[in-house]
Amino acid sequence: MVGDSAAGRTGVNRLSRFARVRDSRRSDKLPSPAEARSGHVRWRDIVITAYGPTILIAIGQGAILPLVALSARALGASVGTAAFIVALIGIGQLVGDLPAGALAARIGEKRALITACALDAVALMGAFLAQSVVLLAIAITVTGIAGAVFSLARQAYLTEAIPIPTRARALSTLGGTFRVGLFIGPFIAAVIVTRWSIGAAYGFAAAMSLAAAALTAFLPDISTSHPTAGSPDARRHRSVISVLLEHRRVLLTLGLGILIISAARATRQSIVPLWAQSIGLSAATTSVIFGISAGVDMLLFYPGGAIMDRFGRVYVAVPSMIVLGLGFLLLPLTSGATTVGLVAALMGLGNGISSGVILTLGADAAPSQDRAQFLGGWRVCSDLGNAAGPLVVSAVSALATLAAAAVTMGLLTWAGSAWLIKWVPVYAPGRRPQQRREAREP
Repeated sequence: MVGDSAAGRTGVNRLSRFARVRDSRRSDKLPSPAEARSGHVRWRDIVITAYGPTILIAIGQGAILPLVALSARALGASVGTAAFIVALIGIGQLVGDLPAGALAARIGEKRALITACALDAVALMGAFLAQSVVLLAIAITVTGIAGAVFSLARQAYLTEAIPIPTRARALSTLGGTFRVGLFIGPFIAAVIVTRWSIGAAYGFAAAMSLAAAALTAFLPDISTSHPTAGSPDARRHRSVISVLLEHRRVLLTLGLGILIISAARATRQSIVPLWAQSIGLSAATTSVIFGISAGVDMLLFYPGGAIMDRFGRVYVAVPSMIVLGLGFLLLPLTSGATTVGLVAALMGLGNGISSGVILTLGADAAPSQDRAQFLGGWRVCSDLGNAAGPLVVSAVSALATLAAAAVTMGLLTWAGSAWLIKWVPVYAPGRRPQQRREAREP
């Protein structure tokens, strides 16, 4: 009995040491590049300039997302073509991920953020002025590319600016502010469209992007490590591909877990409305259900970050996947608005608590040097998951039923949680450098 108790305590202690982010006073804590240069910025000093542009960009995106398909239809596109133009936002992000990493590495995160905001404003004005489906498609694609640059640069900036003990809270707040903006945007768009036109919503979104660029200009520039053009360091600048090849083990292990997280999140957004429609719920009821789920989602981003900072990333990444998987498995058992609403709220809980987990894990796994290039590959893993999840639902539904697709996603999500249990602690910031090097070796 005593031996069993001691063995149990030993196992718990090992797991705790394995998964916990170490206290900043411990000698084996890995410093961030900014710490090494004593260049950390206090979190409260950059709240407005770091998160304000994100909210503005998200409000603009939220305003146009429901209107892209309607704009395409107004220009004469078929339903299928209109759906494809909506998908071009995601395709643009996927195409732009790796070039975004190269750009941020070349010019620094702050300049990349301003460039992305300006490019987004130009693309949105192009959508406002578009008189053909082709021009609208090009503008929407460029918007996706600009979004890839903005998302990567903001992640790289906060990763370098914020010390490790508060990193998860900072990045979870970043993810949360983006969700708040996406929630607000459609309501503003509804007022604009009612009073003026659909095109005016694109003009509003462009104004939000320009305002974000102006606010970003006041962001403290911590990119002192980026070499100037023509310097010896600039000539030694590494390509994105070479960085990804060096860190391919991270991307093939932890990156696969990120892909599954993204797939589960993206599937949640599509399968809940589809299931509600299949059991006969009205569009209005479905909207209310989705709004409740989104509300639960938005309330939990900061607690999730606090848990990751206090106990470790694995204590959020794994439970959130278990909850999401449970939601998928329970969804086929629902038959009315109440039960669907409860399952949707449960899935909102799982999704909300994990806000920022992909950003945080990427920041933890990223090398001190060549961080932006690495994060470009990291975002490819995430965006591939965003595309793959709905495709799995589509394929399984075509071969079997929507219920079978939900069960399939539930099982895949639970398998992903098991994968995360193994690999999240390996790249935790509390691991010694030698241990991290051994984990990266083939």
